[in-house]
Amino acid sequence: MRSAIHSTAIIGQSAILGEGVSVGAFTVIEDDVEIGAGTTIWPHVHIASGARIGSGCKIYSGAVLSTEPQDLKFSGEKTFLYVGDRTVVRECVTLNRGTLASGKTVIGSDNLFMAYSHVGHDCLIGSHVVVANCVPFGGHCEVGDYVVVGGLSGVHQFVRIGRFSMVGALSRATLDVPPFVMASGHESFRFEGLNSIGLKRRGFTSEKITLIKDAYRIIFQSGLLLANAIEKVKLELPPEPELLEILDFFAAGSHGRKFIRPFNHK
Repeated sequence: MRSAIHSTAIIGQSAILGEGVSVGAFTVIEDDVEIGAGTTIWPHVHIASGARIGSGCKIYSGAVLSTEPQDLKFSGEKTFLYVGDRTVVRECVTLNRGTLASGKTVIGSDNLFMAYSHVGHDCLIGSHVVVANCVPFGGHCEVGDYVVVGGLSGVHQFVRIGRFSMVGALSRATLDVPPFVMASGHESFRFEGLNSIGLKRRGFTSEKITLIKDAYRIIFQSGLLLANAIEKVKLELPPEPELLEILDFFAAGSHGRKFIRPFNHK
């Protein structure tokens, strides 16, 4: 299938477009851009130098990808934005490329970024992530696979969100969120329990969910200091992969951010 490029689109001479790419009216694709086969780009899109877009993506009108990071330390160095396959970028979404800190912003496959969301420089976003309308990620955020972030939530720079977690709408996400949980809150961003419905939808067995719940009951409801609660989990619960993932998340540190705590934590 040949690419379909509107006569008013501007395509850089060194841009590489895969087979079957569709480019709408008045879209600008700069030099040093690579776009995978079958990707559809609506009118009035801007894709700047350094973008590496996968196959089968959909990029809607007003989206701006791979422009310079919003970082005062940035001085024009060569950096990149990577977007995986089948990712949907809705209207007026902005995805910035990286800085010298890592050289790249990386977004996985099969994601949905709803209108007016933003991914800042040097972020690492997994796959199968759903980001609702008007959600900005500050620079250096790390988001695991199958995460859902509710609309109008703001995610502070350097925050980590573990796999299969959910951040509720209108949240001020200033703290790290470990895997498999729900977190929300504006005045106090906090642990709200296990993301049980999300885990069931993704095929987690009742036994696995119970084990994860037991771990978080110790971590967040035992009254122990976090370090002591982690040790108690190691001693009392079996070393299943999901528990090891939780423990690894806490062991990795928080890049200057603290971890969420229960609503009644002082």
